[in-house]
Amino acid sequence: MTFASGLATRGQAPQPHALARYRSEFPIFRERVYLNTCSLGALGERTRRKVAEFLDVWQSRGASAWYDVWWAALGELRARYAAVIGAGPAEIALAPSISVAVSTVAEALDYTKRPKVVVTSLDFPTVAYQWLAKARRGIEVVVVESPDGVTVPVDAIARAVDDRTALVATSHVYFTSGAIQDIRAVADLAHARGALCLVDAYQSVGQVPVDVRTAGVDFLTAGGLKWLLGGTGIVFLYVRAELAGRLQPTTAGWFGHRQQFAFDPHALEFHDDARRFELGTPALAAIYAQLGGLEYIEEIGVAAIRQVTAALTEDLIARARAAGFAPKVAAEAAARSAIVMLPMSDPAAAVRHLGEGGVIADARPGHVRLSPFFYNVQDDHVTALERLKTHRGH
Repeated sequence: MTFASGLATRGQAPQPHALARYRSEFPIFRERVYLNTCSLGALGERTRRKVAEFLDVWQSRGASAWYDVWWAALGELRARYAAVIGAGPAEIALAPSISVAVSTVAEALDYTKRPKVVVTSLDFPTVAYQWLAKARRGIEVVVVESPDGVTVPVDAIARAVDDRTALVATSHVYFTSGAIQDIRAVADLAHARGALCLVDAYQSVGQVPVDVRTAGVDFLTAGGLKWLLGGTGIVFLYVRAELAGRLQPTTAGWFGHRQQFAFDPHALEFHDDARRFELGTPALAAIYAQLGGLEYIEEIGVAAIRQVTAALTEDLIARARAAGFAPKVAAEAAARSAIVMLPMSDPAAAVRHLGEGGVIADARPGHVRLSPFFYNVQDDHVTALERLKTHRGH
């Protein structure tokens, strides 16, 4: 399957890739060119049907559905999330956002002898904020800078980690550049100094294969918003089994209690597994939306999605360069995810200009961000770049 080479072929229409058959299940493409999955996955018909199923049950049964149908849905989602990343269902906790998931980890660590947390300048700021907010408790946050705005050398992270480090918290895919980080190397260097490793995989899970066993990470979090096609309000937290039974959260909710329906305010007994990191009642509409979105990911397989999106990404990069843009991406194709950053003087204005032409993208500081997924085709790239070339800031 070759995409970028089609640039040199005149008079021939590009052949659609095998996964383009799913495009018709995403109604937004009837009226728009959608290149913004990294901000929000497109709504699929299967997702809509699952949410309608939840509403039908709510309407017909009300709260009585909790004790069989909805409780089972929570367990189903934990198991299906686990399968996507090579974990066990008991290693998965559900949360409403990455901020909540990471905060439960942050409040479960002992900083007495290890008060330092290492992050990078390219991580989504949620990662750093959890520990910056704890500075008055003596927690020190070390931000490892990127030399090029695209990647952070593993050696630079290693130099920041010492015997005072409790945790290295970083990204699998950097939201600022789309570059894929070697999280196995990061986990190894953290463990070599006695520290733990947390990975924010929101930008990767669903578009890039992830196996937590191979990666050797202690914590990993991702969710429905982007590449898992489940929308807002639902994420998961993977906690390595040995840690899940040992760590004691200091933020708690009734879903983390082993006997939650005992309603006993005198004693808190955590679940023995990752569910001890769960807090309040989950948003069931989000649970059902994610169950629907996962149907696409499971049916296709992340490896097949990666093959197609990698080819689309290279096609988009090649076309952008041919159009006079200078994409900010990793140097090697193997280290690129389906996130392409195009430097622009006024990215917000450029995104508005795209929107007026029916193209949905997003802006980040200094860049327009385009993020193709398996439901995109080359013509989407052509339309977006032709429109972007007419923006006065180009």
